[in-house]
Amino acid sequence: MTQETLELASLAAKLPPSERLQLVETILATLDKPDPEIAAAWAREAEDRLAAYRRGEIQSVGEGDVFGDLGGR
Repeated sequence: MTQETLELASLAAKLPPSERLQLVETILATLDKPDPEIAAAWAREAEDRLAAYRRGEIQSVGEGDVFGDLGGR
């Protein structure tokens, strides 16, 4: 981190918890920008998979098969 960033972090650490949370949420909001290219790629992938399913080229997978192993984690 730069010296300026370290200084900001030090100042932020002195804020009350509720203000630190608001600061974090404000910073995160500036990072949460969807990438149109990635969204378009996922949309194409979903459309391709649905078309393949409808043509009988791929099978669906049951919920238990997808999430079954997660119960022990």
